[in-house]
Amino acid sequence: MSAGRRLALRATVFQAGATALVALALLPHGMPSALGALVGGGALVAGSAVAALLALGGGVQLAGAAIARLLAGVVLKWVVVLAVFVSGMAGFGLPPLPMLAGLLAATLAFVLAQILKR
Repeated sequence: MSAGRRLALRATVFQAGATALVALALLPHGMPSALGALVGGGALVAGSAVAALLALGGGVQLAGAAIARLLAGVVLKWVVVLAVFVSGMAGFGLPPLPMLAGLLAATLAFVLAQILKR
């Protein structure tokens, strides 16, 4: 259980770092673009953290309950991402392309964290 929590924390840190790098790279294009990248990547960081808390927070369980918690975590993760995206574009008028760039960078960082888990 401890290894899963460490891996989830590492993935979240990788995602936050990648999001910050994309936001810094988009800063010359204006503050709305940089903020959009932060919101897009931050949506996935928040969603991943929520999913990890839900999936790994129950302790040792039966297989069916563990799978249900994992699936619920993934669904909740993407609900959080979608809600942040909609509020970022509709509520705050952030540009969608930088938000997608932040989301993509955070997603790739998650994959990299899984590959480098050793």
